[in-house]
Amino acid sequence: MKTYQIDILNPKAIKLLQDLADLDLISFRKAENNIENVIKRLRKKASSNPPTLEDITKEVEIVRAKRYAAKKKQSNN
Repeated sequence: MKTYQIDILNPKAIKLLQDLADLDLISFRKAENNIENVIKRLRKKASSNPPTLEDITKEVEIVRAKRYAAKKKQSNN
């Protein structure tokens, strides 16, 4: 079995996909876009000391601050 992620550009394609699913040629499963689910899955695969949500938040804030500083520096030049 191979898994693909697709972007539906035309709503008519949903009907075609549903028809294929009804024929048991394809199957659908819910996408996991929830960040908490992704973090939990990563933590399961991580070492015995996985990052906490606070650690991740701090790292994101550091990266954002660096990007903001770089953009501000470019706009001042």
